[in-house]
Amino acid sequence: MIIDCHGHYTTAPEAHNLWRQAQVSAYDAGTRPPAYAVISDDEIVETIESNQLRLVRERGADVTIFSPRASAMEHHVGDEAVSAAWSRACNDLIARVVGLFPESFVGVCQLPQSPGVPVENSLAELERCVLELGFVGLNLNPDPSGGWWNGPPLTDRSWYPLYEKMVELDVPAMIHVSGSCNPNFHATGAHYMNADTTAFMQLLQGDLFGDFPDLRLIIPHGGGAVPYHWGRYRGLADMLHKPNLSEHVMKNVFFDTCVYHQAGIDLLCEVIDTANILFGSEMVGAVRGIDPETGHYFDDTKRYVDAADLTSLERDMVYADNARRVYPRLDRILAGQGR
Repeated sequence: MIIDCHGHYTTAPEAHNLWRQAQVSAYDAGTRPPAYAVISDDEIVETIESNQLRLVRERGADVTIFSPRASAMEHHVGDEAVSAAWSRACNDLIARVVGLFPESFVGVCQLPQSPGVPVENSLAELERCVLELGFVGLNLNPDPSGGWWNGPPLTDRSWYPLYEKMVELDVPAMIHVSGSCNPNFHATGAHYMNADTTAFMQLLQGDLFGDFPDLRLIIPHGGGAVPYHWGRYRGLADMLHKPNLSEHVMKNVFFDTCVYHQAGIDLLCEVIDTANILFGSEMVGAVRGIDPETGHYFDDTKRYVDAADLTSLERDMVYADNARRVYPRLDRILAGQGR
């Protein structure tokens, strides 16, 4: 079995996107937003079968952990009410995809985070998505400001109510920023990578997992710059009088394989313990073109994992076993399907 831990609904029906525009326009004008768009099952089926599901079948994956489009979470847009309504609409749309394709997709939610708003205000939506919609995890934006980074680090106690709820529900979070409103940082080329690296450094500096030993966090895009600079982070841990990274952080932190060239995957697999790597493609996502050097899509990450120097046991861990361990609710869903 092959489980893709990192998929977004980047091809959502246009009516969904148009409603978002109308919602934001209404907020800016101080008027009431329109009712959410009417979207048929056929429209959803068309967007999935002609995009994600077609590519999944071509490339050989079995299950995708599916969440709303990350760059469109836009927690910095509008206010708390705008974010709450948008998050609910996005999560409900993911639930419809899962309902239509229950053997191909499982849901992960976005939270209705807003800058300066206590994270406690996001817990009701998380509970709804997990307990009512059957979702198996969440995306956690470490920078709801959209690129200004003016909030507390992930290790700050203000985040603790969310971590307590995650442990209670037994769900992991993928650390994933949204779009950047800071022109210094291109969203997918800089802001995403910066956030991955920043999140890891925050975890290194703190002692979050001393307080939450069962908390599980996935840092996407191959961990940002972390594997490439692994010696730097080992050295910083030593300088900051922290335990070895394998004890201090890596019992609770996992990286995915959303790295779009063979050398990058090879480095990831050489530096990071196999038990900490989850297969992911972010397809259809940040990089959609064909690599002129190989003739294959950049985001066909299965090709790179297949070619990596892994034993069959290690490849099974990356492709499925690690995801089933990190996402226990996913494991129960698959077991219930006889898989």
